[in-house]
Amino acid sequence: MRALIQRVDRSSVSVDGKTVGEIQKGFNILLGVVEGDTEKEAELLASKISKMRIFEDENEKMNLSLLDINGEALVISQFTLCADCRKGHRPSFSSSAKPDEAKRLYEYFVKKLRECGVKKVDTGIFAADMTVEITNDGPVTIMLDSDIFKQSRR
Repeated sequence: MRALIQRVDRSSVSVDGKTVGEIQKGFNILLGVVEGDTEKEAELLASKISKMRIFEDENEKMNLSLLDINGEALVISQFTLCADCRKGHRPSFSSSAKPDEAKRLYEYFVKKLRECGVKKVDTGIFAADMTVEITNDGPVTIMLDSDIFKQSRR
């Protein structure tokens, strides 16, 4: 599972010109589900993201988490994060999970993020053609891959 996290002052997602999700200060999270991902990766990633200390404290140090600032999250499905660009010029998406499984794990991740205590978690519409607007704060953008959890357990 891959998550691209952007620290934002605000973010929204629209489908066919209609806003379907919108947040204020917090994280815009693009989430890609890779073939073989499980609920365990979704749980670990949700926990890690909710506690990631990348908001500034009173000393202007990145020392506060999404939970510390009572921030919000906008989670958008993004299968293109699973792109393999090692060969040629056209990305391969063969490592992305099948749509039904990807949707199930995407929704499970959103549920787990809420259970971690994030006060507001909005979403896009799975598999829709979406327009995302963000006001990036920093900018701060971090890529997480659940493979880090598998490697740390060795």
